[in-house]
Amino acid sequence: MDSHCHLDMADYPDRREVIRRAQGAGVGWIVSVGIDLESSLAALRLAETYPGLVCAVGVHPHYVGQAEEGHYRQLAALARHPRVVAYGEIGLDYVKNHAPRPAQLDHFRRQIELAKGLDLPLIIHDREAHADVMAGLRAAAPFPRGGVMHCYSGDIKLAAEVVELGFHLSIPGIVTFAKAEVLQEVARTIPLTSMLIETDGPYLAPVPFRGQRNEPAYVLYTAAKVAELRQISIDEVARQTTANAVALFRLDRQAATP
Repeated sequence: MDSHCHLDMADYPDRREVIRRAQGAGVGWIVSVGIDLESSLAALRLAETYPGLVCAVGVHPHYVGQAEEGHYRQLAALARHPRVVAYGEIGLDYVKNHAPRPAQLDHFRRQIELAKGLDLPLIIHDREAHADVMAGLRAAAPFPRGGVMHCYSGDIKLAAEVVELGFHLSIPGIVTFAKAEVLQEVARTIPLTSMLIETDGPYLAPVPFRGQRNEPAYVLYTAAKVAELRQISIDEVARQTTANAVALFRLDRQAATP
């Protein structure tokens, strides 16, 4: 399963073929994740169209500066659609700082509470903002519906704190990069029951596609690397991470077709 990608983006003019390739590779479920109101609407339209595709809605920290009061009302309404399985991606990004940090923090807190009120798991974006992300999550705990730290970028100590909070960690294709020793340690060490895997497509394609457009079928390369690191079979990685995602996103409630 690909627990996080962005199939609504213009990078996928051939998305029908992309989805077909993923299904042919055995990727049974794909979560297409919104980054603002427009992309959340687009992600939901795709989820209504393609079997095996579900979605998440929310406002990414890059775009909170453009988020208006009415946007959150619309997102809350969208989130009640049965094909919406999570709220996100939301969080903090202290690398690009497309929005001022106070605004990011305010919208992060607001969206956490919105997701809890909607009884949805959270999808968290965290780039070089570990302390503030964890502080915000601890302040809002507990999380009966859980969540996932998407495209995990912290170390093993932070990973233990995330797991203790009841969240999953999602391992991206970066784990296949030769110099990704810290992420490889995380993938080797955390409980497999706390792990998801993702592409974050169209970004972060794994080796041997590094530098190219990423797509859901390539999640198999991430699973293979995790299997190598843990010295277990790729089938075991695929089976457990899929079971984790099915439980987190309540995919057993989803019909086989939209």
